[in-house]
Amino acid sequence: MKTIATFAIAFILSIVSAYSQDISGDWSGTAKRGDKEITFVFNIEQENSTYSSTMSVPTFRISGIKPSATTFTNGTLIVDGSNVGMNYEGVFNNKAQQFEGTYKEGGIEMILNLKKGAVKTEDLRRPQEPVKPYPYYDEEVVFENTEAEITLAGTLTLPNKKGKFPVVILISGSGPQDRDESFMGHKPFLVLSDYLTKQGIGVLRFDDRGHGESTGDFGNATTEDFSKDVLSAITYLRTRNDVDIKNIGLIGHSEGGIIAPLVANNSKDVAFMVLLASTGISGTELSVMQSKTLRQFPVKDEVAYEKNTRKAIAIVTSNKSDLEIKNELTTHYNTFIRPILTSLNVPEEKINLFIESQLKTSLKPWSRYFLQYNPADEIEKLQMPVLSLNGTKDTQVNAKTNQEGIRKALIKGNNQDYKIVELENLNHFFQECETGKMDEYRKIEQTFSPTALKEISNWILKRI
Repeated sequence: MKTIATFAIAFILSIVSAYSQDISGDWSGTAKRGDKEITFVFNIEQENSTYSSTMSVPTFRISGIKPSATTFTNGTLIVDGSNVGMNYEGVFNNKAQQFEGTYKEGGIEMILNLKKGAVKTEDLRRPQEPVKPYPYYDEEVVFENTEAEITLAGTLTLPNKKGKFPVVILISGSGPQDRDESFMGHKPFLVLSDYLTKQGIGVLRFDDRGHGESTGDFGNATTEDFSKDVLSAITYLRTRNDVDIKNIGLIGHSEGGIIAPLVANNSKDVAFMVLLASTGISGTELSVMQSKTLRQFPVKDEVAYEKNTRKAIAIVTSNKSDLEIKNELTTHYNTFIRPILTSLNVPEEKINLFIESQLKTSLKPWSRYFLQYNPADEIEKLQMPVLSLNGTKDTQVNAKTNQEGIRKALIKGNNQDYKIVELENLNHFFQECETGKMDEYRKIEQTFSPTALKEISNWILKRI
């Protein structure tokens, strides 16, 4: 009896120790996705009884991801990153001194155990990335979007500390991005800003709202909200004595290319614009196209698949209440997607996870805005020089279809100075490539094609 009581007391004390411990600091671990190992680091901070965390993925050289909520209750750590499309839940194993749980992102689910402490990572810098000290002036800057009550943090590079220079603002693509637009181990905006600054063109690049050192809520923001962040960047540049305010330009990549026209049509201070892998068709048409070209499973009837995809979009963009849309969309996905995946022998739990992910994505304010937005309507209004570049092997944004939309809009608007170019053998991120498929990005050592860099700088230099 005494032995049992002693064991019970020891067991209770171990539980109390696990639940009351200070979990502040770095927690890291590695998850497997196929034959690829992905390292995650969560930096957890505690203020009184409230936790917050910042996530990094060293494998992809991504940092500064800010999940919306972090809780630690009864030995269970939950990192709710619904604002950025991820979630982690782990239970603390007192004996192993680690959290044992699952990381979810989109339709992907991976086992991820976290131990206290950061991990050592090898230098994964790509060949084109610059190394400090730079042969030009660089400054960490902060500016505000007063309407949204958020602070945006970035880097301004200028050819020299003294003088007055033209400046371009870099606008990143979809998803939460840092100022370097880090993806798959590459930093294209760092390489682009370095190249342009060396050519005499200043560059401002900044972390997306709610990401990196910028504040705000990314998950509930729309394309229009992001355009207002760029307008705030223009307002900030106008306060500086070292910026030629008559030569402020915009360079938008992917979604950044449909944000840029919105910005220009709401500002008198944009002198020129460069669209990189931008779309020229509506969000609905782009989504239908991508649902077929980027889909990771086969279907027997493409016509029926497109019809059901359009029905899902119609539900999402309807004027019904959020609850009505969710219920109707759930029913539609269960009658449309579930049978397809079931016929491919996908386990039910993975189907449920996939549908849940589709629902979350579809119901976001960003999705509803994007599907109804046609950038051609804004491009048509542009009365400034415009350069549009797309890669012929871009599998995310088809060059011919989207450049046709951009060209028609510029002609309809009677724009007198535009150039539209398809660059051979370049993918969505302007890397020289073989297939252009997304799984190839990480394997390519080149971050940004020199041909594309030269095309951008030469065109800008002729107009400033």
